[in-house]
Amino acid sequence: MKIAFSLLLIISGCQAQKLEVQNDRRDQLNDSSSMMIMNPNGNILSERFLCPENYERIELDSSSFGHFLRHLSLHPSDHKVLLYNGRQKANQGASCGVIQQDIDPVDLQQCADAVIRLRGEYLFETEQFEKIHFNFLSDGKPRYFIEYSQDRSYKTFRKYMKYVFSYANTASLKKELIPIQNIKDIQPGDVFIQSGNPYGHAVTVMDVAIDNSGNKLFLLSQSYMPAQETHILTNPTDQDISPWYRANEGMIRTPEWTFESSDLRRFKD
Repeated sequence: MKIAFSLLLIISGCQAQKLEVQNDRRDQLNDSSSMMIMNPNGNILSERFLCPENYERIELDSSSFGHFLRHLSLHPSDHKVLLYNGRQKANQGASCGVIQQDIDPVDLQQCADAVIRLRGEYLFETEQFEKIHFNFLSDGKPRYFIEYSQDRSYKTFRKYMKYVFSYANTASLKKELIPIQNIKDIQPGDVFIQSGNPYGHAVTVMDVAIDNSGNKLFLLSQSYMPAQETHILTNPTDQDISPWYRANEGMIRTPEWTFESSDLRRFKD
């Protein structure tokens, strides 16, 4: 039984691949440029992370996935990222904010699972129950929330999420997402995802800002391995705009993984 459970964790895992930044970068938030972006008193994502100079958030419909992400509640700014077992994540420098969300005390909600959780929470809150479905790795087929139980309570929804986390991973999630050909078309709710062998990784685009010339910036969130609270990522390569990232073609280097702009995908409506 223990061996089977260990294999299950490996399937859903997203271990480090290309980049591991272990130094705590929280002190970098004290420079003047970061202080203009970070509002430690902000309680939701859009209040905590202000736009860099000359940028403003793109317009979103109030019923959209992006609007939901933009208004997610965050823990106080001094909150440390916690693992599923209550211990602190070793690399606190990867995070500059933690989404206020419960996490099961088992090693399940890792990278792809955090992406799935955000999408599922949005659909549940907006009562789009029939759209809550995610593919399993074993057969590539979706498991629907409406078929899981007749009970539409949040407690049952969380049980369904745990069920999905056990049998889905980056490989299964990537197959049900639509590739976005041009990073300039990036939207909140999009996903950067790689399905490696044996490990991959996935992060969620939490918000997007734009300037008068059409240049875009975006925020990212992740969970990781072992399972941990979903957190907003710092930008280790561009401190002037961190935690925002530039929507440019090529390599996107995050604190614990490196993506390509071609890794961008989107949930089907």
